[in-house]
Amino acid sequence: MLSRSAKLQYRDRLTMRVLRQRMGVFALSCALLLCMGQPLAAPADTLAVVVPKTQGGKIGSLVDLSLIYWRKKLYWSEGVRMQPVNLPTDSPQRRQFSQRVLGSLPEAQAEYWNEVYYHGTTPPHVVSSQEAVLRYVADTPGGIGYVDACKVDARVKAVAWLLGDGSFTTSPPPLNCSP
Repeated sequence: MLSRSAKLQYRDRLTMRVLRQRMGVFALSCALLLCMGQPLAAPADTLAVVVPKTQGGKIGSLVDLSLIYWRKKLYWSEGVRMQPVNLPTDSPQRRQFSQRVLGSLPEAQAEYWNEVYYHGTTPPHVVSSQEAVLRYVADTPGGIGYVDACKVDARVKAVAWLLGDGSFTTSPPPLNCSP
């Protein structure tokens, strides 16, 4: 007969296993929706992916951007360590970016970051506003972030765009920015 603490440990392991399976099903469902071209949210404004003005690296695809933000691609082509930055989880831009690039909402990514943290991988920095993203990227060698495309200024350069229709491009799109 198992002791009370052994029963509780066994129950906790079963609970975690069920949670992991449910997260896997959720992630797979999100990926399938993305593959089918179904938007996960209503179309929103265009987001620009920004890097320091002097940064030479490029973002070739949505997969590259995803690898950077999952911290699986760590260095720019010239050897500078990538320093991704995120907005807060409740930011509309963060939610839009997470759904399109990472295939899930920020809240659903917590388990992943908890797991990889114990292997020495830390999540991207989080700053409080789009202005803070621009400052961080401008002042941080290897910095990369995202902001509303109309917020991009001379401190940074945009290297990719996530359009309101869900597409990704490395060519500057036409923007309708109000003054």
